[in-house]
Amino acid sequence: MADLIGALRTAVTRWPDKTAWTFDPGGSFTFAEIDALSDGYAQALRDKGIRAGDRVAIMLRNVPEFPLVWFALVKLGATAVPLNVKYRSVDASHVLTTSEAVAVVGAEEFRSLLADHVVHYVEELEPVGGFVQGEVSASVSLQFTSGTTGNPKACVLSHSYWLTLGGSLVEYFPQLNSGDVMLTAQPFHYIDPQWNVVAALLAGAHLVVLDGFHPSSFWAKVREHGVTYFYCLGAMPALLLRMPVDPLDRQHSVRVVQASAIPPALHAELEERWGVGWFEAFGMTETGADLRITALDHDRFVGTGCLGLPAPHREAKIVDGELWLRGPGMMDGYLGSPSPFADGWFRTGDLARIEDGRVYHLGRSKDMIRRSGENVAAHEVEEVLMSHPSVRLAAVIGVPDDIRGEEVKAFVVGEVTDQELAEFCAERLASFKVPRFWEFREDLPRTPSERVAKELLR
Repeated sequence: MADLIGALRTAVTRWPDKTAWTFDPGGSFTFAEIDALSDGYAQALRDKGIRAGDRVAIMLRNVPEFPLVWFALVKLGATAVPLNVKYRSVDASHVLTTSEAVAVVGAEEFRSLLADHVVHYVEELEPVGGFVQGEVSASVSLQFTSGTTGNPKACVLSHSYWLTLGGSLVEYFPQLNSGDVMLTAQPFHYIDPQWNVVAALLAGAHLVVLDGFHPSSFWAKVREHGVTYFYCLGAMPALLLRMPVDPLDRQHSVRVVQASAIPPALHAELEERWGVGWFEAFGMTETGADLRITALDHDRFVGTGCLGLPAPHREAKIVDGELWLRGPGMMDGYLGSPSPFADGWFRTGDLARIEDGRVYHLGRSKDMIRRSGENVAAHEVEEVLMSHPSVRLAAVIGVPDDIRGEEVKAFVVGEVTDQELAEFCAERLASFKVPRFWEFREDLPRTPSERVAKELLR
């Protein structure tokens, strides 16, 4: 199929009355209802002046109107610009100005923030009949990166991007199908719930959308909805392990958990507790779905930090220690910036090595600390800290030092002392890698993708 509209129409033909989405809290929608409602929202927005080629921001929480408006904009040939609901005046203005959005579809709760913009409030936006499909745009959405190393940049994402990403989860591991119940708990302005929508559409799967990630009730929701697949990343696995052990922990229907950056020291514990395989997967907003562990090699690589083999549509190589990726289904580029591709290759900024075709992650290039002429990978120190039984979350950064250039500082969440951790690290790492400075907190700031927001620690 050539575009997302074709994918939606195919789903409607194959599974018209099958439940496609369940919002918790909220209602359920069949594939036919999604098609009809997104038609209605498309006509309502057309009546308000939205035309093909326009860029329209969406500032909504995890409510059905987000993906319905997202599809409506695709049908109009407009481009969706998801807007982080945590944004305030400066960061919201950056996204709206950079994207040149002509309007915002937002919720009433954001009225004061959006006062200087053209806003169509979803509470007042009613689906309208009579929509006639026109030409679709080459660009589906502008997805702004999390901005951990500066102002967020807009990734231009096409139909090919979304179909390649979602399709790879159907055609390749984990081979999602119409019998699956998927679950997503991240904010819809982040990319993961969006690719969940596309993958579920292509698979004919039932997608459950929670209003957010709540570790204390997460597995209860998994059991309640009969979930068979979910994806998580960042701090989510560690936060789930912090929850009290439940006699019902293994009473669920999950067949696959895919996760990015599974802490190697916690990997076996995660599988033992919930009795299901946790499969490492690597992807970026810029590149889509790239690397993954599959059922064929899972058992060999539990706890190794291995990211797996490239997906069939992806190539990987290492250049000067950095992971480069190439293949179809990547972003078209950054809005308003020179092409980041060199002969089709994209530099990820991730340090890695390849062994027997499999990729091992070694940290971010910007996370390399230079201490007295020695390179210290923050990722390596964090892995050691996370392997301590009393540490729930850890982040390591470099801080300026007049003598050594940079010193190693660790931020830790857990009931443990700096002396204990220094000794623990000294037994496992070279002395120059052991943090000199320690800061203990109740929690650490995180990005919308549940990664530690290190720029807020510096």
